[in-house]
Amino acid sequence: MSQIKAFLTSRKIAPFVFLAPYLILFSVFKVWPVIQAVKISFTRFQGLQNQTWIGLQNYEALLSNPRFSMALRNTTIYTVGTLLVLIPLPLILAVLLNSGRVVKGTVFRIVLFLPALTSLVVVGSVFRLLLGRDGFLNSALGLFGVEPLRWLEVAGLTLPSLILLAVWRWTGINIMYFNAGLVNISKELYEAAAIDGANARQIFWRITLPLLKPTTLFVVIISIIGGFQVFVEPFILFVNGESPGNSALTIAVLIYRTAFLSFQFGPAAAMGVILAIIIFILSLLQFRYFGAFKKEA
Repeated sequence: MSQIKAFLTSRKIAPFVFLAPYLILFSVFKVWPVIQAVKISFTRFQGLQNQTWIGLQNYEALLSNPRFSMALRNTTIYTVGTLLVLIPLPLILAVLLNSGRVVKGTVFRIVLFLPALTSLVVVGSVFRLLLGRDGFLNSALGLFGVEPLRWLEVAGLTLPSLILLAVWRWTGINIMYFNAGLVNISKELYEAAAIDGANARQIFWRITLPLLKPTTLFVVIISIIGGFQVFVEPFILFVNGESPGNSALTIAVLIYRTAFLSFQFGPAAAMGVILAIIIFILSLLQFRYFGAFKKEA
């Protein structure tokens, strides 16, 4: 017993003992399903006991599949649209709330963070009402003389509707991320810059923004992952994801339809693999752009 105790409590072994439960669960519920999905993507899957190896045929079929091309385009537009809003807007709001010039800034942080705690099913249902022809948004626009817009009925407005929902839901949590990064910036740097005569704009561009690079990288990566994996929002906002002309069809929704409605698990798995590769490549590009691979001198 003493030898076993000494083995488990040794400095080299103890960390793995504590990590073992997580590593086992991660391997069983994450790594193994991914391996199986890659395997299925190369087969004609008709059940666990009926799998025929067909090589790259599923991938070749996707290249000529117009629905997959549309889903990829829609997902990319949605992701880029959310990035253009959900990076600069939360960053600016976080800087303002951290500046000390906003009265009761903590209250604003809490209020802005609350949407992230709301169930996506509830959010999607509420937004279907808000974006209806007689909904709140059209009523508000009517005050400025804008004619009612058919947000959920016109192909050109479906993706902006999804982006509006994403902005409402995720702005608060991104503010919290940026706020955590701002807290770690030394106040002495700001004081020294102010003594040297730097204005607010110069301080933001020369001190705040460069020192927020790690936080910005994190927010960009999770926004890209969330954007390309979006499923619940279009599925709820449009009944079962049935948007006008498939104008809000995303890759995740298409994977769901292909696998669980058409029971074509091979093509669905191939889409999942392609989606994972896209996210991986874009993440690597972001790491390279932000200089994460550069060695410190």
